[in-house]
Amino acid sequence: MKRVTLIALMFASLCTMGIDRQQPGPARGAVFVAYYWRAKPGMLDAYNDYIKTVAEPIDEDARRAGVFEEVRTVMPASGITTDWTHLRVFRLKDASAAENLSAGLDAATARVVPDEARRKANSERASTLRDLVRREVWTELR
Repeated sequence: MKRVTLIALMFASLCTMGIDRQQPGPARGAVFVAYYWRAKPGMLDAYNDYIKTVAEPIDEDARRAGVFEEVRTVMPASGITTDWTHLRVFRLKDASAAENLSAGLDAATARVVPDEARRKANSERASTLRDLVRREVWTELR
C-alpha cells in the first residue's frame, strides 16, 4: 500500500510540473497541500531525525486538533533524481482548511513546544538542515 501511495504521489508531482499554477477554483472535497523540501548537503540523516523528533509530534497534535486529516512524508525511490529530498503531503477536508494550515501548525507548535526559546532554536535548526523547494495545492478529482 505504501508503494502505491508513493507512486501515486510521484505521478501527481510529475503531472503538475510545467502546468500553469493558477489558483484553482473553489475545491469541493479533499485538498492536499504538498511541501517539497531539499535536505542540505550532508544533512539528510539529520533532517530525517528532525522530522521524527520535532515535526511529527507537532503534526500529531495538529491532526488531533482537526487542522488536517493525514500527513505523509515520502522520499524519492533509490535511483530517482528530483529537485527535492522530502515531500510532505497534508490531506485536508476542504479548501478552507488548507487556507488555515499554517496557522494551525503554528498553534500546534506552541502547544507541543511551549518554550519560545526552544521553538526558535528548532526553527533555526530546521533552516540549517533543509530548504523549501516549492509548495503546491492539489484538489481531488471528483
